[in-house]
Amino acid sequence: MALSPYDLFDVRSLLSDEERAVQEAVARFTDERVLPIIGEAFDQGRFPKELVAEVASLGLLGSSLPEEYGCAGLNAVSYGLICQELERGDSGIRSFVSVQSSLCMYPIYAYGSEEQRRRWLPDMAAGKVIGCFGLTEPHGGSDPANMKTHARKDGGDWVINGSKMWITNGNLADIAIVWAQTDDGIQGFVVEKGTPGFTAQEIKHKMSLRASVTSSLFFDNVRVPDSSRLPNVKGLKGPLGCLTQARYGITWGPIGAAIACLDEALHYSKERILFGRPVAATQSAQIKLAEMARRITLAQLLVLQLGRLKDAGTMQPQQVSLAKWNNCRMAIDIARECRDLLGGAGITTEHAAIRHALNLESVITYEGTETVHQLVIGRELTGLSAF
Repeated sequence: MALSPYDLFDVRSLLSDEERAVQEAVARFTDERVLPIIGEAFDQGRFPKELVAEVASLGLLGSSLPEEYGCAGLNAVSYGLICQELERGDSGIRSFVSVQSSLCMYPIYAYGSEEQRRRWLPDMAAGKVIGCFGLTEPHGGSDPANMKTHARKDGGDWVINGSKMWITNGNLADIAIVWAQTDDGIQGFVVEKGTPGFTAQEIKHKMSLRASVTSSLFFDNVRVPDSSRLPNVKGLKGPLGCLTQARYGITWGPIGAAIACLDEALHYSKERILFGRPVAATQSAQIKLAEMARRITLAQLLVLQLGRLKDAGTMQPQQVSLAKWNNCRMAIDIARECRDLLGGAGITTEHAAIRHALNLESVITYEGTETVHQLVIGRELTGLSAF
């Protein structure tokens, strides 16, 4: 029986029937709805908003949250497979789902009041309300404790001043989960679009994540009631807990991008004839392709175990750091190598490799740069912080 070039260790056989069904459904969506339009959307710098309703109808928004809030109640491995198949289409599509699910719906569920959960989660699961996550600030994303945005208590309200940058979904969002310094530590607030003093400005001239909306957020004496504050968390553990959820999905997503690039390179190298034979018949090409398959296989086994640990409730943030570091590096290296195998054709967005390579420049940077995750593991090994 021939092995799948994209699953050499038959990792799929380790999935449950439900997990396989989820993967197949999202794979069909990616093949039929994302891939036909995503190259043009990337060229145009346009997020394909027309896909949001379909994404929601498949249960992909807040997929791991309970059904009582209109969500699918899937396990962590299923969520990972969703991220993998979406990023096989484009990192921008996966980023949209990741932000909505892990950075916006999750904190409302984990840190919000029951009233906030009932108000927001069903509509967010249905794609009727889009969220963004306001943590990163212009002066330094890797040091969230150095936050300048401040919320001051004024009677029964809070007044927020400051700014956030590199915010996915910012100009799409109906609500923003905003983290701010207070006299009682860092706290989170749900800020609605249209609140006086709250503005979003889309960031243009991007060469990465072009099929995604990225924005700056500005807060000029933005007044919100105390009922908009997330009451069940204080301190950095709030936003960092959200980031652990999102980073988990990111450990799976780049595998999809790498598989897309390998698939393209395999087909192209078999069809491209140079010096009287297919490129795929050369030793140099086969070594490169074999190396890609090896690294994808290792990444697949890594995230499956990570997902099983998450479902068992034993996953640690350091394990997520190791997987994000490994898998983002794996994917960006493969995308670049595939671009090279395609030769001159590889620089056009008619092929996927350059688009994935450019997108992965963002994915390897956001939610913890490669260096930050290396230092997380270094601290775990030595017990000494080098931050």
